[in-house]
Amino acid sequence: QVQLVESGGGLVQPGGSLRLSCAASGRFFSINAMGWYRQAAGKERELVATITSGGRTNYADSVKGRFTISTDNTKRTVSLQMNDLKPEDTAVYFCNVFINRNYWGKGTLVTVSS
Repeated sequence: QVQLVESGGGLVQPGGSLRLSCAASGRFFSINAMGWYRQAAGKERELVATITSGGRTNYADSVKGRFTISTDNTKRTVSLQMNDLKPEDTAVYFCNVFINRNYWGKGTLVTVSS
């Protein structure tokens, strides 16, 4: 079983920054890929950014140049540095890891508002 614990959400003004983190624990050998998705009110869940075990990253066009995804040395924690936040970034952000199947965190709310 895999457990994901997310942290770092909150309220921030437009132009501000937040950093989300997600720690994976449980009985597994390695993680194939990790990422962040988000779901705004009334909308479908969408990809924000992903990173593979080899370090290859992928970003949604809407966040390129503003968000950076990274992992730590253990490859069991994934972080999302979000800069220059916009009101349209407001959403619940979900951590995702792929270990033979998808696992999801419970989500953390990011609100960008003045």
